[in-house]
Amino acid sequence: MISGTSHDGIDVAAVDFTVRDGVLHGAVEYAGSSPYPEELRARLMRALPPSALTFAEACELDTLIGQAFAEVAVDAAGRAGGVDLICSHGQTVYHWVQERQVLGTLQIGQPAWIAERAGVPVVADVRVRDVVAGGQGAPLVSMMDVLLLSGLPGRPAALNLGGIANMTVLRPLDAGGPVAYDTGPANALVDAAVVRASRGRLRYDEDGRLAAGGRVDEALLTELLADPYYRLDPPKTTGKELFHAEYLEGALRTHPELSDEDVAATLTALTAQTVADQVLRHRIDTLVASGGGCANPTLMGMLRERLTGVRVTTTDEFGAPSDTKEAIAFALIGWHTAYGLPATVPSCTGATGARVLGAIVPGAAPLRLPAPLATAPTGLRLTGAV
Repeated sequence: MISGTSHDGIDVAAVDFTVRDGVLHGAVEYAGSSPYPEELRARLMRALPPSALTFAEACELDTLIGQAFAEVAVDAAGRAGGVDLICSHGQTVYHWVQERQVLGTLQIGQPAWIAERAGVPVVADVRVRDVVAGGQGAPLVSMMDVLLLSGLPGRPAALNLGGIANMTVLRPLDAGGPVAYDTGPANALVDAAVVRASRGRLRYDEDGRLAAGGRVDEALLTELLADPYYRLDPPKTTGKELFHAEYLEGALRTHPELSDEDVAATLTALTAQTVADQVLRHRIDTLVASGGGCANPTLMGMLRERLTGVRVTTTDEFGAPSDTKEAIAFALIGWHTAYGLPATVPSCTGATGARVLGAIVPGAAPLRLPAPLATAPTGLRLTGAV
């Protein structure tokens, strides 16, 4: 289970994992998404950086989001015919980065509410162990990317287009192992522009219609591309601590003449360009995309225009619905934790070594984990997505 950097709801997937001949096979019994209650989402958005936040509000949001996750967990478990273990990523509210080093990361959504309602153990707080080991704590989805795309020839990469865009390159040019990092904003700034244009009535550019009605302003695009983040070498991570509504307002102060449509078109082009720059940098020949941005034809069109000769597809082709791929990834992480296996790729997060992730909250019965596995699977094959 996860709520991503778009902060719009809870993605959930129930997966039945089996190891055969060193390959992990996952039957996706259920996959879906539930929006946050409107009042809860509004409170969450008001609390996010750069806003100030009291401990009282933090406690209440931690509880309310935990309860929302618990409700979704019970529903999904019922639809899947029962589950043995839940892995909850929760909701990221802050990622503490100073000069490329991640010093801390905070996800809320108290897992005890999930364990109490569902009655099974819950793996939670999964990012911080990688941070303690010197990593960025992200992108943790790189483990799934490496396993899922392991059989592809050439130079493949996985791309996730959530609030922030991240990419996993399986075979980088320096051959030092897979690399993964946040390329920059995906939907974060476009969403902020839509909220601004609609005075809060709309949350995102549905079907890319607002951007499709505008033109890209090259002057604004050039200024946005000058942000120092894009020049940093991986591993690196970012979030709405940097790319938020106030960031957008600052960029638009010198461009008051631009229409809402032109702003949306330019921000969509920013996402496409920053992703394309990294795809071309690594000479990627197959790009496998996922995330909410895949449902934006204007964004995907701009991306394909910049990637002539690159095969651009989605994770649906590999059995992972593009809108719930990250939920499947955290089910995978939970499975690794249950069997005592590391769920990180150090060359992707920058950690000193792979780590078993998360803390486990027991369910209704005494905590019993399966016997640890001596070796980790080398591939992942998914079937049965509903």
